[in-house]
Amino acid sequence: MSAQPLDAKAVVSLVEDAVTAPSMHNAQPWKFVFHTDSDTIELYGDPTRTMPQADPNLRALHLGCAAALFNLRVAAVQAGREPDVRILPDPDDPWLLAEVRLRDPAAAERDLAVFHPALRRRHTSRFPFTDEEIPAALQDELRAAALLEGCRLIMPDAWHTEAVLDLVHDSEYGEALNRPLRDETAAWIRTGEPGEGPATEGIPTYAFGPHQSGMTAPVRDFGAWRPVPNRESAPFEKHPHIALLGTTDDTPTDWMKAGQALQRVLLQATLDGLVTSMTSQPLEWPELRWAVRDPSGAMGHVHMVIRFGYGPQGPATPRRPAQDVLEIR
Repeated sequence: MSAQPLDAKAVVSLVEDAVTAPSMHNAQPWKFVFHTDSDTIELYGDPTRTMPQADPNLRALHLGCAAALFNLRVAAVQAGREPDVRILPDPDDPWLLAEVRLRDPAAAERDLAVFHPALRRRHTSRFPFTDEEIPAALQDELRAAALLEGCRLIMPDAWHTEAVLDLVHDSEYGEALNRPLRDETAAWIRTGEPGEGPATEGIPTYAFGPHQSGMTAPVRDFGAWRPVPNRESAPFEKHPHIALLGTTDDTPTDWMKAGQALQRVLLQATLDGLVTSMTSQPLEWPELRWAVRDPSGAMGHVHMVIRFGYGPQGPATPRRPAQDVLEIR
């Protein structure tokens, strides 16, 4: 029997699930258009939410939108629909990133429903993790999650991890010397002071986590450019567990794959009881990005450095309401 046409309430619910995805500085650079005559949702990048300093080629924008696309796939399956996805369907419209036709239920992606409980539980944690080892079986699950989306996830050895951490620190130093980049980052920080952007976007101070004493973990310190009075300091794990997510090539199609793989990995980690954070700081500098990859591996381009571990779950950061990101035609 054919599924009933989707009503506005159902579409809003799908979009509310989709936008729980992470994005650079929580800019939420997405727009959704639902076509009632075809039960199709179009996903657009929002040109008003770009970051010319940190993301001049829009790679991070694609990653964030693709993470929301993966959430949309999960939500659609949970709602009993089969998401038929076309990536970058219109060569003449580079802002149209995906088209999702919500077809009658089928069996092809039913396994995606397992991720639905993790959509609103997954949060970025900029807090200290323990040094507890991550079981090999869980690491294998995370690698498999990336492979299912056409990407690779590698857990670097101790030497490579130290090299990546050094590159993170180099990028922090570079940002400290780059006033336009600092100002761009600070524009997405929310301290509650007058004149800031809406409270439904950006990084609020309660999500900063404590200031690191020792600087051992790859955690972006948003308080470096907008200091918070009485913010605590804390030691972080001495030997962070990180992973590099990447692809062979570096095209918009690869970015869309990587964003979906990133979200699948993060949700799998959440289901496995892990907490996560991400950093793209060294990847925002062309002269550093090439050095993040393993020169002996097949991964040509790294798209995200992910930190895994056990520790406090990060707080939920705000999201724009569905009416601000969804148009129904």
